[in-house]
Amino acid sequence: MNTVKIGLVQMSCSDNLEDNLNKAIAGIREAASGGANIVCLQELFRSLYFCDVESQANFELAEPIPGPSTQVLAGLAKELGVVIIASLFEKRASGLYHNTTAVLDADGAYLGKYRKMHIPDDPGYYEKYYFTPGDATEASVDTSGYRVFNTRFGVIGVLICWDQWYPEAARITSLMGAQILFYPTAIGWDLEETDPEINSEQYDAWQTIQRSHAVANGVYVVAVNRVGTEGGQQFWGGSFVANPHGRLLYKASHDREEVYVQEIDLDKIAYYRRTWPYLRDRRIDSYSPILKRFID
Repeated sequence: MNTVKIGLVQMSCSDNLEDNLNKAIAGIREAASGGANIVCLQELFRSLYFCDVESQANFELAEPIPGPSTQVLAGLAKELGVVIIASLFEKRASGLYHNTTAVLDADGAYLGKYRKMHIPDDPGYYEKYYFTPGDATEASVDTSGYRVFNTRFGVIGVLICWDQWYPEAARITSLMGAQILFYPTAIGWDLEETDPEINSEQYDAWQTIQRSHAVANGVYVVAVNRVGTEGGQQFWGGSFVANPHGRLLYKASHDREEVYVQEIDLDKIAYYRRTWPYLRDRRIDSYSPILKRFID
């Protein structure tokens, strides 16, 4: 068995950046003490989810990558012997910012970053005001911004929140060799929505689409979301791990901070892909229409 233990840190955040960092560090330590090999933090864990408003002051939250946060986490990764997946607000240059996830290997080495490709612009999620879509920087080949990372414990792909809804992103990252897709996330319920059925449907849709990525690509999927009330959002937590058939191996609560470690067997990917050989039967000769915005 080629087993890997995945640590998920689901937490609430405050307006104190150092408190958030220290809470994340404590979560990573707890996961490592539970045997975790790879630990994933939620989207933009260092601050409140500031994209609920458009404010120039929020650009002061950004930092370079590599930078202060990755330096701290690299030392922690080396100390604990774990891979750390850390979602940060990146300042690339004045006036140019990204929603970015850095990956630190188990020896503390900075392996690179993935910049969020799909950027939402909806009430409560005004991300286009802050973030430029990702590009192919740091990639050894031009994959239009999608990345995989060869860590000590396996080949991982990282996508971020709104990327979750796009099967194309999951497919490309899986075709690049990812064995596990990680989705750092910040998503929740609108506090003005009082219909419990609508709230349930929204969470179920979020979980279902990601489980479908696991099935279609024969990979494990790990989604790590935040909890707590911020602005007009009740972040719904519900972080989870799904196996290559989409079965839930773990699901977190909707209202509590949780650190959890889930063991997975990477050798089982071969079993699932041989039993249901979707990659074999892809008709790549027929897919050119997908490059159109809409087929009128």
